[in-house]
Amino acid sequence: MRGIFLEHGGILRRSEAGRLGIHPQTLSRMVGAGLLERAERGLYRLAELEPPGNSDLIQIAKLVPQGVVCLISALSFHGLTTQIPFMVYLALPQSVKKPKLAYPPLQVVWLSGGAYSAGVGSYELDGVSVPIYNREKTVADCFKFRNKLGLDIAIEALREYLLLAERSVDELLRFATIDRVQAVMRPYLEALV
Repeated sequence: MRGIFLEHGGILRRSEAGRLGIHPQTLSRMVGAGLLERAERGLYRLAELEPPGNSDLIQIAKLVPQGVVCLISALSFHGLTTQIPFMVYLALPQSVKKPKLAYPPLQVVWLSGGAYSAGVGSYELDGVSVPIYNREKTVADCFKFRNKLGLDIAIEALREYLLLAERSVDELLRFATIDRVQAVMRPYLEALV
């Protein structure tokens, strides 16, 4: 059973474990024996492994598979902010309810159509695939949610993005168009370029 967990980054949802042939009683016995830790209701990880560096993002990816890490959490992941997220910012389709989790704390935004599906990247964190918006989409989203986050965070994200060697202003504007914030972002972009 340990090998199955190791093949999946050391962390599995109860339903995933069941599909892989691990009976729920086996999970309970492994927890009782100290081999597994219950990270959250329905989520188990090998006790022998050090907690991953991005444990909150990995946990959210496992518990909320339709969610996409966004805004300050994505900025932090991409190194585009000095902000330290004290919760996980997550984008969900409009038809999905906010998950009830004890931990980590969540800040959910609901998006639809291209605003939800565009720019999703799959990043491998400690063997677990985590959906996170790419840098350009994240910066555009910060302008979309500037009233919720603060314009200063959006401007800082844009400034940090423009300092990157591998930046693409065309891609940035494409995502600003998808988010319908190109008119808002353009004056700041022109001032910083």
